[in-house]
Amino acid sequence: MRPSRAAEIAAIVTRLIEEGHLPLGTRVPSVRAAAEQHGVSKNTVVEAYDRLVASGYLEARRGSGFYVRRPRRRSGDLRPVHVSEAIDLVSLLREQLDRHYSVRVGDGRPPASWMEESELGRHLRPRGTPGGKMEHGYGAPPGYEPLRGRIAHSLIERSIRASAEQVLLTFGANHGLDLIVRQYVEPGESVLVDSPGYYPLFGKLRLARARVVGVRRGPEGPDLDDFEAKAAAVQPKLFFTQSLAHNPTGGSVALDAQHQLLQLAERYGVTLVEDDPFADILPLGSPRLAALDQLERVIYVGTFSKTLSASLRSGFIAGNAELIRQLTDVKMLTVVNSSGYVERLLYELMAGGHYRRHLKRLRERVERATATALARLRGIGFEELVEPAGGYYLWCPLPEGIDDIALSRRAAREGIFLAPSSIFAVPGDYRSGPAMRINVAYADDPAFLDFMARVRRGEVG
Repeated sequence: MRPSRAAEIAAIVTRLIEEGHLPLGTRVPSVRAAAEQHGVSKNTVVEAYDRLVASGYLEARRGSGFYVRRPRRRSGDLRPVHVSEAIDLVSLLREQLDRHYSVRVGDGRPPASWMEESELGRHLRPRGTPGGKMEHGYGAPPGYEPLRGRIAHSLIERSIRASAEQVLLTFGANHGLDLIVRQYVEPGESVLVDSPGYYPLFGKLRLARARVVGVRRGPEGPDLDDFEAKAAAVQPKLFFTQSLAHNPTGGSVALDAQHQLLQLAERYGVTLVEDDPFADILPLGSPRLAALDQLERVIYVGTFSKTLSASLRSGFIAGNAELIRQLTDVKMLTVVNSSGYVERLLYELMAGGHYRRHLKRLRERVERATATALARLRGIGFEELVEPAGGYYLWCPLPEGIDDIALSRRAAREGIFLAPSSIFAVPGDYRSGPAMRINVAYADDPAFLDFMARVRRGEVG
């Protein structure tokens, strides 16, 4: 769909500001002059300038006109001063990872041959390693290149055009989210999140001293009116969300709603961070923000924790090439590198077809467990369940008046672990009522079903 003339004019002015042609404090052409210049009505120019004010590029001065304010650069270009200063200190570390020099007197570790001749060489060498050798160095900062290539290929299958250079390997999705927070979020800044949403992320943002602002999340995705109101009010840099098989509600966002969300993000200068932990067991044709946007305004985060093993601690970030270079520096500064051993193991599983066969079995198990969970819970009176969209979770509204935290404590005394809705909500946000997140893999447990039947009958509360 062709963008409106107002959007085109706003994009032209944005580009002029970002390329330095309109320095800070410059007065842009008046509404009348701009209308004549672009051959449009004054109302069209007013709409374009309003967009630029909302996104932080212009400020309106009463009776004087519109002026360039300090431009909000694209989030992929943002790097707080303290991060830049820290990155400048790691040139020695960068060389230890990149290994450009043959004479390595300044290196900080022994040669790999010392390790190969030890017990490590016999016990840690993976099958199929060329020449029987195992790399004992830190490895390339972005992670094991063949695995990054495999991941880039899987992204293409999801309609996301990406190369290996646009993929950064991490210690799981949580590490990826942490790198993004470190790169972009400064103390006091506002960040939007799903509410209910992924509560470990809330903790990371609080550690960064960010202001966490919840966007109401329903079965069909973020409330777009709520998103727009909060984006306009607090001017956030980022919105963290899950489009598919959302944790905790299990729902997915329809294609048209994703498109509207991207338009709003563009209007208000918000970068979207799309966490997609269940991607490998969802249909390939599932719509994603990253596929619609092609990694321009969307940062895409993936993991193997939900589909293979949480103990492997491996995931990735995909984004534009400049963003990945910057996040690679932050990764290098904070953890040096991710695990080459784990990444080679994952590559072997993928290259040998083992991972694909595992996923086929896993999808079948999830489908069976979901059908069973829905049937059993509806059979004891929980008719308002939110049917999940392919992940492990379904959202179970509880009878009115129940304290979900107190209910969880009561269940704990009977040896039952529950996940109450309160822990997934941003404190102080609107809540639609008590609920719980249920993992379909455990929902057919007799003790759990008996407990829930008593809850439904009002015997427990």
